[in-house]
Amino acid sequence: MLRPEEAQRPFTVTELANEIRRELRPLTALLVKGEVSGMKRGAKGHYSFAIKDGQSLINGFLYADDARRVSTLPEDGQAFVFRGRVDFWPQYGTVRFVVDQIEFDDIGKLRARLEELKRRLEAEGAFATARKRPLPFLPGAIALLTSPTGAVIHDLQETIWERYPNMGVVVYPVQVQGANAPMSVARALRRCNEERLADVIVLARGGGSFEELYAFNTELVARAILDSRLPVVTALGHTSDRTVADLVGDAECRTPTEAGARVVPKKSDLVALLRERGRRLDREISQRIAREAERLANKKQRMVQLLPVLVRHRVERLARAAADLSRLSPLAQVARREEALRERGRRLKSAASARLTRGRNALASRRAAERLKRALAKRFSTATQGLEHRKQRLLALSPDAVLSRGYSITQDAESGAVLRSSSGTAVNRGVRIRLAAGKVAARVEEVEP
Repeated sequence: MLRPEEAQRPFTVTELANEIRRELRPLTALLVKGEVSGMKRGAKGHYSFAIKDGQSLINGFLYADDARRVSTLPEDGQAFVFRGRVDFWPQYGTVRFVVDQIEFDDIGKLRARLEELKRRLEAEGAFATARKRPLPFLPGAIALLTSPTGAVIHDLQETIWERYPNMGVVVYPVQVQGANAPMSVARALRRCNEERLADVIVLARGGGSFEELYAFNTELVARAILDSRLPVVTALGHTSDRTVADLVGDAECRTPTEAGARVVPKKSDLVALLRERGRRLDREISQRIAREAERLANKKQRMVQLLPVLVRHRVERLARAAADLSRLSPLAQVARREEALRERGRRLKSAASARLTRGRNALASRRAAERLKRALAKRFSTATQGLEHRKQRLLALSPDAVLSRGYSITQDAESGAVLRSSSGTAVNRGVRIRLAAGKVAARVEEVEP
């Protein structure tokens, strides 16, 4: 038999669930400290994890909207202070601590993990100066990776365009704080390298606390900067601690204004420099022209001074050539032969006369003399006829005889050399033509092989 208290109406499951939720409703805005374990991201961007201490464990839950607002995304093994509320989920029959804010509980432990990351990167040579990529002197465009709202983007653009009004600027909006900031920055860096719309990247933020800047101390952002083909300039604001992003970046600036001045020169300075170099170039060209003109004037003066000497030498050379030609002329050789024969004839006649004189008293001598005289006369006549025959042959072969038949002798006007083929002269070159009577000066208009 049931007792009266046992005869009351039973709760439905839903009624019991609602009763549990009513009882848990006062447990809101609670602060819970514990270590994260089993961190998982769901398909809709929500996160589920466990919060535990040495003795107990409670299920935690972080909605996607709240995850984008928190300063950092918890990782397994890290201790945090979570703010949130206790809620009962009837469909699963579970109690969860729904988190809306996360704060670091042990900054010292977090810094120790950061120092360990720095040591690993330094051992890889990630901080070495030799690895740093040089910044372009005058980029075609600049990529700005920062929050699309706030003073940072305004300061960067104002500084860049003040220094170089028509400089190209490409903005890649990123989250610079919160759990999704590391992934947002890494994706923007990869996209910037893939699109290649700029020549240099500025990664900027307006400063903040150690916790607020923690995204730039993550290995994900550091690896993305190291993998970038484009040089990266960091401008993360005033802070006493250099972030890992500053250490692996190619150039580090304290403020966005300093970064803007670092990546682009002043256009007015470049224009002034170009004008000064143009004036310097004009001066150098004028001086060179003056030196060349002076050199040419001196050369002309020397040529004018040497011209009479050259003419005199050429005249002397022509005179020697004429004398050589006269000496080697066939007529001159015939004349010398005739004179030699006459001289020999005189000697023979003189010798014959002497013999006739000595033998005049003897008849035999006279007869011998007569015979000798007739022999000498006959020999002289034969020699004279042979000489005359040779003379006629030489005359027929002499240049004057050839010229008299309508031929001519062509000589180069400068060297005096006789031209035997068309390859010995060239168009517009002067020549002298010797005829049977007189000479002609001419200039070559056409050369045929």
